[in-house]
Amino acid sequence: MSDFLITGGTLINENARTQDDLLIRKGRIESIGPNLSAPPNAKVIDASGMLILPGLIDDQVHFREPGLTHKACIHTESKAAVAGGVTTFFEMPNVSPPTLSMDRIEEKCAIAKQDSLANYAFFLGASNENLENVKSADPSKIAGVKVFMGSSTGNMLVDEETVLEGIFRNAPTIIATHCEDTPTILANEELARQKFGEEVPFSEHGNIRSREACLKSSTMAVELAKRENAKLHVLHITTEEELRLFERGHDRITAEACVHHLWFEDLSYSTLGSLIKCNPAIKKASDRDAIRKAVADGRISILATDHAPHTWAEKQGTYFNAPSGLPLIQHTLLLMLEMCEQECFTLETIVERACHAPARLFQVEERGYLREGYWADIVIVDPTKHTSVEKTKLFSKCQWSPFPHMTFTNSIDSTFVSGEIAYQNRTLHPTCRGKRVKFSDQRR
Repeated sequence: MSDFLITGGTLINENARTQDDLLIRKGRIESIGPNLSAPPNAKVIDASGMLILPGLIDDQVHFREPGLTHKACIHTESKAAVAGGVTTFFEMPNVSPPTLSMDRIEEKCAIAKQDSLANYAFFLGASNENLENVKSADPSKIAGVKVFMGSSTGNMLVDEETVLEGIFRNAPTIIATHCEDTPTILANEELARQKFGEEVPFSEHGNIRSREACLKSSTMAVELAKRENAKLHVLHITTEEELRLFERGHDRITAEACVHHLWFEDLSYSTLGSLIKCNPAIKKASDRDAIRKAVADGRISILATDHAPHTWAEKQGTYFNAPSGLPLIQHTLLLMLEMCEQECFTLETIVERACHAPARLFQVEERGYLREGYWADIVIVDPTKHTSVEKTKLFSKCQWSPFPHMTFTNSIDSTFVSGEIAYQNRTLHPTCRGKRVKFSDQRR
């Protein structure tokens, strides 16, 4: 393993900007400070004029392995991750077969150990049938327990009240929820069919997977968490009304926003249609703007992607046939920086919500910060070079992006994963391999 001295850059870390050098030795950050000397054989990287950030921790991705690898796999999507400055991902359980036991967790970790360029962890899925697996799960070996309190893939919808209560009462770690009320959605689908037949326009998606469906389910999750004293993280908030459920600084009940819900709004369906069909749905511009404010003021704790690729052919279907989800991870940091350019929030806020907060909330050991002794998960951003979205430069297996022809203001210069270069000068270093994330033993 090579040693590196990064000089001349501006470190964005723990709500401060400093002009410091950073020395990486044996995979970890050995020293941070001005005018550091390079040890023998260390490689010196001149980051003058660039930004040095902790690598992003994306707490919500769908890499489709096992069973759905025609869409994506851990290897291809981890390549897209490191090209986008994401050094750690937590992957979701709705694969085939679903990740409903610790044995399935270990199978996925074995794949990631062999194939992933980024650090990795996996959620244990909950279902109406696996409460005992949830109770007995090892909290040090999973990112958390994922509960689909709404429509989902396969048998992963949890809609039995006694099972939900059991999960919230007994889960040994944080519970992450997808909150949409299925009966409300089904009723809205029927109304849409009555009006449009099978040719429902994609602009109806936010009405079908409605704000009422989101608020009803999110409210239930928060009430359950309070009653059972569970640690709850509500994923991908999409409505202004849901924001009132969350408080700044609360460490037991938290919420997340995803970059596509912060960027697109309902008028975007007219040009992008199925490409931005996702669950929960992109809604009104007023919702987008309210969520941006909540990111800035801290009611939203975490920024993530919900990266969920499908093939281009699958996305060409009609409304009821085109699957929900879009590839995002290669451009997530660049999109956040674009919103920073628009003064939606600051660089310090991006680092807090996308690096520090996930590490704290999920109790990740020795990652998420630029600190001496921590693993060297680092991204260097060049604010002087633009990044154009071109198909030939996409690493996700699906080979399309919801940002066709867009040019971002910044570029990712380099990404280090556990002290190894994973991406530099627009080139992957394919021999880099991430490590399994370690979590604190005290997690409930």
